[in-house]
Formats: sequence, structure tokens, C-alpha cells
Amino acid sequence: MAQKSSEKGVTGPAPVVDEPGRVRNVVLVGHSGAGKTTLVDALLAATGTISRPGSVVDGTTVCDHDPAAVRQQRSISLACAPLQHDDVKVNLLDTPGYADFVGELRAGLRAADAALFVVSAVDGMDGATAALWQECAAVGMPRAVAVTRLDHQRADLDETVALCQRVFGDNVLPLYLPMLDDEGVDVVGLMGLITRRVFDYSAGLPAAVRDPDPEHLPAIGDARNELIEGIIAESEDETLLDRYLGGEEIEVEVLIDDLEKAVARGHFYPVVPVCAETGLGIDVLLELLTSAFPTPLEHDLPTVTGVDGSPQPPLTCDPDGPLVAEVVKTTIDRHVGRVSLVRVFSGTLRPDQVVHVSGHGMAERGHPDHDADERIAHIYSPLGTALREVPHCVAGDICAITKSGTAETGDTISAKDQPLLIAPWEMPEPLLPVAIVAKSRADEDALAKNLARLVAGDPTMRLERNPETHQLVLWCMGEAHAEVVLDRLRGGGVDLETEPVRVALRETFAVASKGHGRHVKQSGGHGQYAVCDIEVEPLPRGDGFEFADRVVGGAVPHNYIPSVEKGVRTQMGRGIVAGYPVVDLRVTLVDGKAHSVDSSDAAFQTAGSLALRDAAEKGQVTLLEPVDEVVVRVPDANVGAVMSDMSGRRGRVLGTEPDPAGTEHTLVRAEVPATELIRYAVELRSMTAGGGTFRRSFARYEPMPSHLADQIRKEHSSSGR
Repeated sequence: MAQKSSEKGVTGPAPVVDEPGRVRNVVLVGHSGAGKTTLVDALLAATGTISRPGSVVDGTTVCDHDPAAVRQQRSISLACAPLQHDDVKVNLLDTPGYADFVGELRAGLRAADAALFVVSAVDGMDGATAALWQECAAVGMPRAVAVTRLDHQRADLDETVALCQRVFGDNVLPLYLPMLDDEGVDVVGLMGLITRRVFDYSAGLPAAVRDPDPEHLPAIGDARNELIEGIIAESEDETLLDRYLGGEEIEVEVLIDDLEKAVARGHFYPVVPVCAETGLGIDVLLELLTSAFPTPLEHDLPTVTGVDGSPQPPLTCDPDGPLVAEVVKTTIDRHVGRVSLVRVFSGTLRPDQVVHVSGHGMAERGHPDHDADERIAHIYSPLGTALREVPHCVAGDICAITKSGTAETGDTISAKDQPLLIAPWEMPEPLLPVAIVAKSRADEDALAKNLARLVAGDPTMRLERNPETHQLVLWCMGEAHAEVVLDRLRGGGVDLETEPVRVALRETFAVASKGHGRHVKQSGGHGQYAVCDIEVEPLPRGDGFEFADRVVGGAVPHNYIPSVEKGVRTQMGRGIVAGYPVVDLRVTLVDGKAHSVDSSDAAFQTAGSLALRDAAEKGQVTLLEPVDEVVVRVPDANVGAVMSDMSGRRGRVLGTEPDPAGTEHTLVRAEVPATELIRYAVELRSMTAGGGTFRRSFARYEPMPSHLADQIRKEHSSSGR
């Protein structure tokens, strides 16, 4: 909710800029526990944005203000934290590192112009961080690395830098080396490689800058030479290398200028050691963010079309251009309503402006296409729970708007008289189903209202009402994601519980059979007499249903034959042995009886239904289960374990192939029964330490093993479904 700027330790008004060149949009990425949120608080405190940094453990950080984040002790959503340094506004976008919340990460990448990879000097990195580096490389996003937790006793900066170079590439080089105290234990300073100056933090921030001690010079010299060679290799000045190799001392100003250009172009990736708890390196990191990272003017903008899909000219980051902005995140605040985080790509967003809100292309996720004109009442600069009102938001900047009636994550905001549309960014498919049940009629109404709010803000969640199992299913990214969703539903006053997810099966006849249906009421009365005899034959899988008539001599009057077929079809829809639809069979009506007065359409429908049930009792009905084609992308080291696990899931491995992306991953293709995939999203992540992902698509139905089918029949019989 909107709060006064004095709350949460906020010390002043929000920074406001009038031109894109004074903005830097930086997304912080890295595995869970690397220290991103703590680093954001340290940067905010160092610039005086907040009076003191908070604590993740205590739940007092600016970005992790959600009760679920405090309880889980990790970030669960994207948060924007702007600061001002050297007359530059830096929008820090803190993202969750846990794989369940990858949708929030995608939103942060969309809103940013550069990425700061946060890597722990204690824990290294996970496979997802390595994959994300390649993803940023594919789109040319500038990157840098902040190595955190240097104060930990197991911190190893040299090994962490070596790890980054192995995973990220050779152009990842440190700008500073750590300086230890007299006992050689604690890191108390940094040695600048370009300037050959020491930044001494033993007395806190700001660092005391001085010349290095004699014993520091050899270490600086070796690392400095490697750094300079890396900078020169990316320089636009082709004479620089010859001058350097000729022994000429390259001016510090030239090196810094070439370094900043190479970083902004995404060709060079500096490493900065930092310690958020002590403040070590925070000032030099701020200098890197404001001086080397690109402005929005240097970043390619997304493609736009008309709302009807018509082509439009490319956007430019011009405050005077046509208004085009995107909702990168929507949350629902109990007091304020919808709060939308907005990145402005073109034009200027102003209070009291009538805009067009458009969302297309997300219908399959539960977001129907929508278009509406709305008035923007106020514009805010978000900082945690605080919303500080600002007079405008120019192209390249990020702001928040409230009380929108229609804005959802991924929507485009444009001018009313020139509505435009940005294609939604790619979102991962949710693969963990959770079936939920409201405990009362009142809870059902509250559930529907709260689900609509959650779906509006979370495009990684899919809501499905299964028409066959009659379950309400939330498709989530994983257990942690599901826990947050359920917590928010319950926090909205919904009393609900979960139940096992049921897979929609099918029933069919395994062998030919005959059935007799007799609906005769001895008490008399109109419409109480119908008899029919049928033959049932199984059809090849996928052939559907056929009905034939071989009645001779008018035993069943012609006008009642469709009634028998209707009764058979009705019973097929209800199921015979486990309540699932019956498929792939031919039913032939061969004989029957009718009464000139007491027969009716309803009576022959009932007789047809009874005949099919009788045929099932005399014959053999089998259950069919859906089989999905699965493609698992797995680190090479885990291929054997994944293939073995497939066998345990009754799967058939179809083959393997190298990952087309060229990474150290393999694609495993298999066919697996859908009943074995309900929790596969969780189990694959555990099996591969978060490095495995998969996608699935329906292939066909196949007979279920008899012991499993018998169990389902018993459950159906006992439940009365």
C-alpha cells in the first residue's frame, strides 16, 4: 500500500529524471541465497535512500516485504528499488533465485537493460544461473558479476572467479583483488587493478583510498596485465594493442573509457568483490552500475504492433515519442487494489492521462484478450511497500500505477488515440498440478474472486476446471510456488484444502460382448416398456464410436432406434466401471421388443443404457490412461539417473540427442503415462539439483496395467462417484 516516505527507513523523496540518459535499469540475478536482496539493501543504504540496511532473517529488507517471503526466508517476487548516485537514477530489480519463481525473473529481465549476476564466494552457482548467462548472451544483454559473502570463513574469491570464467567465459575478469588484514584472515580492502590504488574499508564507508603497500604490487601486477589485455582486446582503438605490446604505459583514463564501452556493449564482464554486511566494495559497485552499464537509449526495444496485429514502426526511447509501456508485474494490495509495475519504453506517462490498456496472446493461461481505456490517476516510484508519488515517468524509466481496473502482468499501456501492443515475453509452462476444494459455498465465491486476482498478476500460474474429473486444478511451477499461491488464497479469507489430482482416464471394451437391456414396469403406465439386445465390438484406438442397426422385422420400431443410441451414448459418457468416458467401440442393435402403448423414447434410452452395462458385466472393460511425450533437458552428468527414473515411471525412452543450444545438456525423449508425471516437476528438480527441465504433450491413450486399474475401480466404488 502507499506509505509515507519515512516508513521502512526511507529517508527522502523519490529520484525523478527528465531524460533517459540518466537512467540505469539493472536486474540482479543469481541462485537463491547468493545475497541479492541483502546487496540491494546495502546499495540503498550507501546512497542514503534508506537509513540502514535490513535483514532477510528478520524480514526487514526493502524488497522481501511479502509475508510469504519473510516466512520462507527467500525472495518470491520481483521488486524494484530505485536509488540515485552521481545524478543517475538506478532502478535495481531484485529477482527470486529459486526456480519456482522463474516467471518473476523473466519479468525482471524484460524491464532491465543490463544484468548483475550475484555469485556467492561460499556456495558458487547453480545450473540455472549458468543457463541464464547464456540466455542473456543470446540477446546481447550487458552483464557484470558481483561476488558476495566475502566475510564468510569459507569464502574463496579466487575459486569463485575461476568458476565464473569456466562457466561464463574468458572475458570475465576481476577489477579488484581483496586485501586481507594483518592476520591474513579478514578482507578489509580492495586493490584496484586499473588505478593501482587501495580502497581501505577498515574504518567503514567511504573507503580510504591510498597507494598499495609494497607486498601488494606483485599480485596487482600479474592480475592487472591480464585485465588490460582483456580490455584492449575489446577496444575500438586498433593501435592500442601494439602500443601496449611495445611497452607503452596506457593511460588509466583510456583504459577506463574502453572498459566502460566494452561493458555497455556486452563484450566484457567485470567482476567486483563485495560484502553487503560490511559495505566493502559497495561504492565501487555503484560506480560500475552508473558509469559502465548502458542507458535505455543503448538498449534494443521490443517490437510493437497495432492491437489488430498490424505492423508498426520500431520504437525509440524518446520521451516525446508515442506512449508505449508494459506492465511487468501486477500485485493486489488489500487497501490500494491493483498495483502495477510499469516499464516505459517510449513517450512519457503522466498523471490524469487517459491510456489504452491491451492484453493479447495469453488466453491459454487464463488471461482472455482484453482492451480498455483507463485514466491514470497517480504515478509512483515504488520502494518496497512504499509508493512515493512522482510527477511523471519518462521513456526508459520504471514506475508504479494503482487502481487499474484491467491491467495484468504483460499488458501494454499506450496512447488512447494510438493503441499499440507489445508481444508478451516467453513464460515457462507450469507443470505441477494442485487440486483445490473450497470447504463451503461462501468459500467458493471468495475463491473465485481471489483466483481472478492471482491469475491477473501471475502468468506462470494456470487455472483449469477439468470437465471430466470435476476438479479445480492450479498448475504451478513447483511446491514453493504452490505454497505461496495457497497461502495468498487463504490470506484472502478462503477456507480451502487440497486433494489428490486425478488424471482423466478412459474406459473401453477389451473383447466383443453382448448385452440385454430390459426396462419394463409391471405396474403399468405410459412409457414403461422397452427391450433391446446389442452387440459390442472394440475399435482401434482413436476410432471413436460407431452405432449400427441390424434389427429385422421391426422388432424395435424405427423411431426408437435413435433412442437406443442416445441411451448408449449417455452411459458411455457416465462410464461403466470407474466413472470415465467409454471410447473406441462399435455398438450394433440386433433385436428388441416394443409395446404399442407403453413404449417411449425415454424407455428405449434407459434400455440402451442398461444393455451397455450388461455387456460390460459379461465382457471385459479395461481402463485407458493418457500417455504423454516428454522431452527432458538435463545436464549431461544426470542423463543416466533420468533415464533410469523413466523406466521406474513405466516410461519408454525414445532416444537422446545433444542440446541444440550447445550447452553441456542432453535432451531425453520418452513416452510416459500422465499418472506418473503429476509430481515430476518436483522430482526432476531434486534429481538434477535444479538443472533439469521438461515439456510434455499428449500422445495417445494406452491400456493401464490391471493392478492399477483394479485399484482405481475400488476407489471409485468406495467413493460413490
